[in-house]
Amino acid sequence: MRSAFWDDHERDLRDPEYAREFAAESARISALDALVNALEQARAAEGLTKADLARATGITGSAVRRLLTAANPNPTLGTVVEIAAALGLKLTVEPMTEEERRAVTEPMLCGVRKAASGTEKDVA
Repeated sequence: MRSAFWDDHERDLRDPEYAREFAAESARISALDALVNALEQARAAEGLTKADLARATGITGSAVRRLLTAANPNPTLGTVVEIAAALGLKLTVEPMTEEERRAVTEPMLCGVRKAASGTEKDVA
């Protein structure tokens, strides 16, 4: 038996703006989760404490702890790059799979494509 939440969510996904926001937030959460897990695994593999990592980067200990343990981290790109470098890592960007593009990219670009084709007024 499905809950009312999922029924509402399925209906709401038909709204292009809701679908865009949902896709963007899902992508953000997924990317940050993977990133934080990779940094934490590398830190543990190097045998470094969070305090060691803070000293190595000059980033405050609280910022390092927040990044690696908070439920909703929102680090700057610079912070992530510095921590990754201290762990012998670098950031790369890779193309999404076709399935990911359908689930994330297409909903995010739906409004842009409609505006470009003249089917939606530009509200800038």
